[in-house]
Amino acid sequence: DGELQTDGNRSGHFQNGEQVFDPEVNEEIVRTIAAQLAEIGDQLDKEVKAKVVNDLVQHFLNENLSREEITRCLSQAVEVLARAIPSDLEREKAMLVLAMVLTKKVANKVPFLLQRVFSTTVNYISQHFHGYVARMVSADTA
Repeated sequence: DGELQTDGNRSGHFQNGEQVFDPEVNEEIVRTIAAQLAEIGDQLDKEVKAKVVNDLVQHFLNENLSREEITRCLSQAVEVLARAIPSDLEREKAMLVLAMVLTKKVANKVPFLLQRVFSTTVNYISQHFHGYVARMVSADTA
């Protein structure tokens, strides 16, 4: 609830048929952070080579791989791409955006994998960047 979404909106839940958001999160701050992440994503998008995406697609297509194994494959792809991150870009932020860029590219290439790719990315971000995202939002509200 109230977590940053890739489209700049916040998630929420329904109560009595109405959507309810976390009142402590400033909508404008969330949109500003999302815009910054989108801008970084546009820059990093050019760095993601087709081979990395194709390899990741093959892993997602392999139904024998567990959720943990797929998450590990995504993590490895992000790590490989992170080696080329410009030094002026904050590493955690860039890795978060790289995960989102990879998700977009894989889903665009093989749309029927969207649900599996999205849930894997959410799992990966929750495992590796939950604290970072929380700090990013709280730092902008301070």
